Amino acid sequence: MVLNSLDKMIELQKNTANIRNICVLAHVDHGKTTLADCLISSNGIISSRLAGKLRYMDSREDEQVRGITMKSSAISLHYAHGSEEYLINLIDSPGHVDFSSEVSTAVRICDGCIIVVDAVEGVCPQTQAVLRQAWLENIRPVLVINKIDRLIVELKFTPQEAHSHLKNILEQINALTGTLFTSKVLEERAERETEAQGKPPSDQGEQVYDWSTGLEDTDDSHLYFSPEQGNVVFASAIDGWGFGIEHFANIYSQKIGIRKDVLLKTLWGDYYINMKAKKIMKGDQAKGKKPLFVQLILENIWSLYDAVLKKDKEKIDKIVTSLGLKIGAREARHSDPKVQVNAICSQWLPISQAVLAMVCQKLPSPLDIKSERVEKLMCTGSQMFDTLPPETQALKAAFMKCGSEDTAPVIIFVSKMFAVDAKALPQNKPRPLTQEEIARRRERARQRHAEKLSGMQGQVHQEPAGHEGAPEACPRGTALLGDEQQVESMSADPGPQEEESQEAFVAFARVFSGVARRGSKIFVLGPKYNPIEFLQRVPSGFSASLDDLPTVPHMTSCTLENLYLLMGRELEELEEVPPGNVLGIGGLQDFVLKSATLCSLPSCPPFVPLSFEATPIVRVAVEPKHPSEMPQLVRGMKLLNQADPCVQVLIQETGEHVLITAGEVHLQRCLDDLRERFAKIHISVSEPIIPFRETITKPPRVDMVNEEIGKQQKVAVIHQTKEDQSRIPEGVQVDSDGLITITTPNRLATLYVRALPLPEEVTQLLEESCDLIRSLEQLTSSLDEDRNTQVYQKTQEKVWEFKGRLEQHLTGRKWRNTVDQIWSFGPRKCGPNILVNRSEDFQSSVWTGLDGRASKEASRYRDLGNSIVSGFQLATLSGPMCEEPLMGVCFVLEKWDLSKFEEQEASIKQIQEQSALVGEGQGEEKAHSLGARNQELQGDYSEASQKRTAHKDDSIPDCYGPFSGQLIATMKEACRYALQVKPQRLMAAMYTCDIMATSDVLGRVYAVLSKREGRVLQEEMKEGTDMFIIKAVLPVAESFGFADEIRKRTSGLASPQLVFSHWEIIPSDPFWVPTTEEEYLHFGEKADSENQARKYMNAVRKRKGLPVEEKLVEHAEKQRTLGRNK
Repeated sequence: MVLNSLDKMIELQKNTANIRNICVLAHVDHGKTTLADCLISSNGIISSRLAGKLRYMDSREDEQVRGITMKSSAISLHYAHGSEEYLINLIDSPGHVDFSSEVSTAVRICDGCIIVVDAVEGVCPQTQAVLRQAWLENIRPVLVINKIDRLIVELKFTPQEAHSHLKNILEQINALTGTLFTSKVLEERAERETEAQGKPPSDQGEQVYDWSTGLEDTDDSHLYFSPEQGNVVFASAIDGWGFGIEHFANIYSQKIGIRKDVLLKTLWGDYYINMKAKKIMKGDQAKGKKPLFVQLILENIWSLYDAVLKKDKEKIDKIVTSLGLKIGAREARHSDPKVQVNAICSQWLPISQAVLAMVCQKLPSPLDIKSERVEKLMCTGSQMFDTLPPETQALKAAFMKCGSEDTAPVIIFVSKMFAVDAKALPQNKPRPLTQEEIARRRERARQRHAEKLSGMQGQVHQEPAGHEGAPEACPRGTALLGDEQQVESMSADPGPQEEESQEAFVAFARVFSGVARRGSKIFVLGPKYNPIEFLQRVPSGFSASLDDLPTVPHMTSCTLENLYLLMGRELEELEEVPPGNVLGIGGLQDFVLKSATLCSLPSCPPFVPLSFEATPIVRVAVEPKHPSEMPQLVRGMKLLNQADPCVQVLIQETGEHVLITAGEVHLQRCLDDLRERFAKIHISVSEPIIPFRETITKPPRVDMVNEEIGKQQKVAVIHQTKEDQSRIPEGVQVDSDGLITITTPNRLATLYVRALPLPEEVTQLLEESCDLIRSLEQLTSSLDEDRNTQVYQKTQEKVWEFKGRLEQHLTGRKWRNTVDQIWSFGPRKCGPNILVNRSEDFQSSVWTGLDGRASKEASRYRDLGNSIVSGFQLATLSGPMCEEPLMGVCFVLEKWDLSKFEEQEASIKQIQEQSALVGEGQGEEKAHSLGARNQELQGDYSEASQKRTAHKDDSIPDCYGPFSGQLIATMKEACRYALQVKPQRLMAAMYTCDIMATSDVLGRVYAVLSKREGRVLQEEMKEGTDMFIIKAVLPVAESFGFADEIRKRTSGLASPQLVFSHWEIIPSDPFWVPTTEEEYLHFGEKADSENQARKYMNAVRKRKGLPVEEKLVEHAEKQRTLGRNK
């Protein structure tokens, strides 16, 4: 057991080659925190008896109550392996899907990770997610198969069955790794071929050939988990034991006399030992022999458990003496067999020894960072490393070298900010007093007490000997009491300052290059910072103090106030941190919101933003119980936003303060933090705000009773559409195929608009390409404003690929040339709806930005065109059903009639010329002011209405406001009416739901799912167990309380993992009424059976304060039977 001093840790930090930054990743409840406890106990920070029970890294109260980790936290451990000493910065991360953002923050600052897998449950959904995150960040994994004791105690497997079960788990994990590797190889080959040929190969046969050769050429042996490679440990963290096969290879090489290297290759696999010949033979299965792994390893562990569980004292004593162990009397007498197993196994096969040895041998140090990972971190968006400025490219060498010289640039990445109690900071803790200070204080206290006594007796100068003896005579406790009071008063001094902000923020960071020194100045680079802008403003070779440098957007400078060593629940102060170490930085709360890059050189680019697996989807509105406490709520929400990497805080148009979180557990944690830590007030929380989307579909072919719609039905549909059209005001014409003709209020422009449903693949593509569309729109708008913007070649390639994919999906006569005519995307210019411009007079397209030119026509009609686009953006932001955003709708502007507006323009010009001529003869001053006014008017096409109001005597004033505003409103109305004449549908957000349950409770799980509108997609049984894995989809609207209900109904035997997946159309029509005879017979005249879509729609309308059509019973009559009606 090693208990280390701070000085020892500081010394270890300087040897970068022996540092290991690792995180523990796994599915929820697979034993990460218990494993972390075992590793921490090896350093003497906690007792080995408490390992697994204490859960040291779960420092929050709610983590201890729920039994799950909710945040990633770091601790530094010392490990000696032979003559080498290592510093291991261990980060424990959550496994619950709601907190997967915390996993992303941990993975970014590590070089390797330990993947923990439950031996019973095997590979679970979150195991796949964390493996993918580790792969994307280019960090190397090692594997710990945990909870092997469950195979013995719960599943009652024989060693042979356990061996085949463990082989299956390894195969599953390696299959996952293989899938990730294959996709990467294919991507790289596709990129190379694209560069070589200018276009990807079209022949399918060639692609298959290239695919196989690509995989054959690439070495992937180091990627897979295999016990003989030494990157797999078999363990039971709760019982404190774990081993790699190297441990047993060492033992048996001495006992049997077979070389260690031979045993390493054969202990795992289809090999058995021929004891007579003392040879290892292949093919155990065929000959019915036991594999080496079973015979030499598992059978020993099984016999130990068997002896302890059956309380066979003789056998236990025999095992203990043969292994040369010493078991304490307390453990030997203990009635709980788990305590005995732990006592024996933790000495025989200590888990910390096996895991830390594997980490030090198999995981890379900060010096071994791959160049591929460095380039990936430095290239934000679609930049290529070659396109970065030379000053920026030079920093790659600093990354790779990880040097600690004074000349090395300091590069630090802050992955998240976390809140700690200000009293827990080292500088605010009461310092322990030295022996001299205690003696001085005691002397002062005695003197004060003596003076007090002598003053009371009135004998201050009479008896000096008595004066000296007075302190001796006084009770000793009194003197100590005075001393304690003084200590209390001293420690209470900083109190008033801390009352304002009880929470201090510490940045969770890692030094990638250079030495971080306390008090040094450094640049803080925001995620949108561009080093090219700085290098353009500052000439090369320019040197000045940080204060004299020109201001560049998204860059500030700050001082590193405090540096901390992260020790789980404790923080230790440091003066400097060498490269390659994980650290905490204090005093950055005013400079960093969630994550940032800190660098001593402004030529450094910001690191790639963290990618989060879970999408925040659960919204609630919060307000204080007492309105006067609103400022505290606003401040508290601001702090919460900074403290949580995933939460989003916003104020809606309605004035509501809204929290957006990743799930129910995450929401509960955020609300608790808001109440108890950040706002410290009572808050009221609304019901969850469920997001919906509005869309349109093709007209149905069958009615609600699955009868094919015939002539009779068509007549009824026409009646129904006539009723629908009665909602559309006069003056708006509707064509039979849904074309809307609408005129602006001043009758100067007429718009012809039609709405069409987009194919599902296109909607999905638009959603996936959101960032690409945003950069495309920015490019187009910068060209419109005549600003030069650099377009990266990679971006251009991606845009052309995106356009090609759109053309693939939008085929057929109806969609001919549609892609070239796309004018805008919406809402917010990057959403899953498109505006298509088919007007012949004015042609504009989003793709013009890529050609680098804007047409003259476009500049002439630009202002009016922007008004049309703004109207489309407003229409897609809030649909007609319940003011929710639209999705999967294409609005086609068929024609745009501006002939009257142009006539008006011509007449205004004529009037202006006449008035200018008249004005020349009416005084110099008047002519000057009118000329200036005419110049103003000539430059602005969009202010036609204002021009007319300026000439009251010559033309009729426009009472409808500016013409551009009229166009926006008219376009918005046209889009809404075009939607209303088509079959409208609501789209619900859907979760994918993964549930692991035993066969006993399967029926109850299905009952809960069907009650909540869930749909089971897949059900499979885990091989070798009675566990079923159920994959289902569930509407977010029905998911609240779902996890609790499942746990209650199944007595805790099943718990779901919910991850946001997609949007799905609710098939029922919210406005449906019966129209045919069959429907009347089936549903009745009122058709008042519950319509799911109408229920959701009305709930949203009520929440937003919109009118709801509901049947209210005003005068109810009690129904009576004839017999009683007397």
